[in-house]
Amino acid sequence: MSQGAADLSRLTGVRSGKNSYYPAYLRSTERTQRAVRAMDTISRAVVRTVEGPRGLLEEVTKAAADHLAAPWAVLALADSALEKARPRFVVVGPDRRSLGDPAEVPENVRLELAAIRSGYAGPSARDDVWVRVPMYLEGRRVGGLAARHGLHEDPEPEDLAVLRILANQAAVSLHTSEQYQAGLSLHRRAQRLHEEARAQARDLAARTAELEAAEQMLAVAQQRELIDAERHRIARELHDSVTQYVLSAGMSVEVARGEAAAMGAADVAGQLETAKSLTQAAVEQLRSAIFALTRSHTDSVASLEDLLTEVTHHHRPMLDIKILVEGRALVLDPDVHHEIARGVGEALFNVVTHAAARRAVVRVRWLPSALVVSVSDDGDGEPAALRRMLQLERRSVRDGRHQGLANMDCRVRGLGGSLAFRRSRLGGVRVVFRVPLPVVRTPLVGLELHDHQEAP
Repeated sequence: MSQGAADLSRLTGVRSGKNSYYPAYLRSTERTQRAVRAMDTISRAVVRTVEGPRGLLEEVTKAAADHLAAPWAVLALADSALEKARPRFVVVGPDRRSLGDPAEVPENVRLELAAIRSGYAGPSARDDVWVRVPMYLEGRRVGGLAARHGLHEDPEPEDLAVLRILANQAAVSLHTSEQYQAGLSLHRRAQRLHEEARAQARDLAARTAELEAAEQMLAVAQQRELIDAERHRIARELHDSVTQYVLSAGMSVEVARGEAAAMGAADVAGQLETAKSLTQAAVEQLRSAIFALTRSHTDSVASLEDLLTEVTHHHRPMLDIKILVEGRALVLDPDVHHEIARGVGEALFNVVTHAAARRAVVRVRWLPSALVVSVSDDGDGEPAALRRMLQLERRSVRDGRHQGLANMDCRVRGLGGSLAFRRSRLGGVRVVFRVPLPVVRTPLVGLELHDHQEAP
């Protein structure tokens, strides 16, 4: 062979002979063109990421079938490899349509698919019409690519190299698919755990609210039990001692009135008649108070408005009382509600006893920084006179008499608040209790309370 023929052989990859150069050259060119077409197919399939791994695997299998002019091509994973990767196999038929059901393919194709999936390593290419290449990932056999070639001659090593490139690309895609499925499974599990945690948090919040409500009800019940015991004790003392003394005083006044009338002392008799009327009124009020103290109460009294309703109930026979509430009520300590209600009771007692009033309004205003409770009446009281009287009560000896204003002042100052007297729009006096929020109790050393009326 001449030097020129040798150079040509090195350039084309074929060896020239008398009549074989051109046919060999054509075969080499055809193989090169098939390889280029296969690489072009796989390069276009690689960028189809939106379709997921199935689109890439189908293109790989079709490229292998086209490269070998194969009517059938099979790409499959071994059953023990990449267990979460999908799809597990791809079969391409003569019309280059992907078949998903093994029952739709001929028996010999089905046997080839079963062999790959079982991990069986078939012959390389020379003993039958099936061309097989293993599919490796990180040095481990994970499946294979097989095509029932339709070439006029046996495939060359270059053809097997093309199939190995296609198989390796498929292995990478399937590995990515497994990683994606694993990540998706973890994401779904994380979402499920997140929803379970949220549900548990909601259940915990609901149970906490129920526990707080039960705790508040228990505190109210305990307070109610103590208050009821004290109410009954006071009622017994009123019935057994005070009421009897007043009745005895009324009887004595009646005897004295009769004697004064017999002696002709008309003025004295008239005064004694007035005293008799006053003792009768006192007895009626004592009986009303005893009834109010001994009547049954429910344990559901928890809000300040409920306590004020109970306080005003005792005074309604003598006074037309209206309760108004403004703003969003807050849940305060039961003792705070009780102290404010007792202060309002003192104010209403003074209105009934001293102001000659017919109407009263108890207004509760919930402000962001303070709780303001006022008692207004239409009586004849004077705010300035009440201020002077409060100063005198603060300086006077605590003998249990005439200490109503000092009691109210002590209660509100014990809550860190203040007491004020203003002119009411109804015409009388407006007593204002102002308690800052949150409530901070202030210890008042040496200041003693003397109640004019019983606990509500």
